[in-house]
Amino acid sequence: MNSPTVIAAAMAALMMFLLLTPPSDAAISCSDVIKDLRPCVNYLVKGSGKPPAACCSGVSAIQAAASTTADRQAACNCIKSASKQMNPKPQLAQALPANCGITLAFTVSPNVDCSKVT
Repeated sequence: MNSPTVIAAAMAALMMFLLLTPPSDAAISCSDVIKDLRPCVNYLVKGSGKPPAACCSGVSAIQAAASTTADRQAACNCIKSASKQMNPKPQLAQALPANCGITLAFTVSPNVDCSKVT
């Protein structure tokens, strides 16, 4: 299976998840988080080194949009679900915020407990 097919399948699965997820009190939407992270997918799955500038711009946009606890928990849950679908390299996913020069309120991991994000 080639890489564009894998990415398309992961995005399709994620879109189905988004359609089945009930709305929350957060102002940030999972579709916005996914849109912002789309430039990171190829890097997180098979990249190395520093992330592309477009990826860092997306991560920065998520950080800026997640201004409340509910927003940060919603973003965390969305990223957690997406990471389970696309299976990124763990070391790249966890280092992504720092490699982009920002700090997130949670670790990028499929195992993070988003209910503890404040």
